[in-house]
Amino acid sequence: MPTFLTTHLAPGLSADEIAGNAPDVAESKYATFQNLYVDMFSGFLVTIYQADSREDLEREFERVGFPFDEIREIQFALDAPGLQAMVGGLPTS
Repeated sequence: MPTFLTTHLAPGLSADEIAGNAPDVAESKYATFQNLYVDMFSGFLVTIYQADSREDLEREFERVGFPFDEIREIQFALDAPGLQAMVGGLPTS
C-alpha cells in the first residue's frame, strides 16, 4: 500500500484539539494513520498515512474534517537502522 506525507498549517492548534480528533483519525475508513509530527509554535504539521490512492487519502481528510496543504506520495524511506545497514553497520557513538 502506498505511503503518503501530508503537510498542514493550523496555527493555534492545541494538543487538546489533536486529542479531540484522535477517535475520528483512528477510525481509518479510507486511509491508515501512521505518524504525526507537529511544530506547536507555528502550527506546522506533517502526517504519514498509508492509502490505496491519493484520492482515498483526500477522502479521509474530508471525512475527518481536517484540511491539508499538500499531499506527496513517498517512494523511498530510510530509518536509522536502515542507514546503519547502508554504511556497513558502523556503530553509532
